[in-house]
Amino acid sequence: MEYIANIKSLRKLHGFSQKDMADLLQTTQQQYSKYENMKQELPIRHLVTICKRFEVSADWILGLNNNFQGR
Repeated sequence: MEYIANIKSLRKLHGFSQKDMADLLQTTQQQYSKYENMKQELPIRHLVTICKRFEVSADWILGLNNNFQGR
């Protein structure tokens, strides 16, 4: 799924580890790994948190808008 690749790219671009992302989302690294490996769907509340933290639109993460304007 494209949105997982976009989240992973954001994570790496900002130098975040999976543990850092898990901390941001208030979950475990193991749970976050399941999202990146597409073993579980990322909850909407986590998508919102990621958008706010990295200042990107949900449309960009979801692949509905290709204009990356995040920080």
